[in-house]
Amino acid sequence: MAEKKDVEKMEFEEALKELEDIVKVLEEGKSTLKESVDLYERGIVLKKRCDQILEETQLKINQIAVDKETGTVSVSEVDL
Repeated sequence: MAEKKDVEKMEFEEALKELEDIVKVLEEGKSTLKESVDLYERGIVLKKRCDQILEETQLKINQIAVDKETGTVSVSEVDL
């Protein structure tokens, strides 16, 4: 695996890709115990980041409203 980037700065797709890569490595079963534990810990952090991004996105989506009469779309700002 390449250089580890700060997870908090990752976009969803980047975090998910790294998490998928970790799963592949762990499924191969060729890592040492320490490497496997380190990868597992990194995977947990990546999963939490993905969950955070999805939750924030869902909140944003929930704030989009369409006026039934005019069809006007409005977006309410959400402080996260």
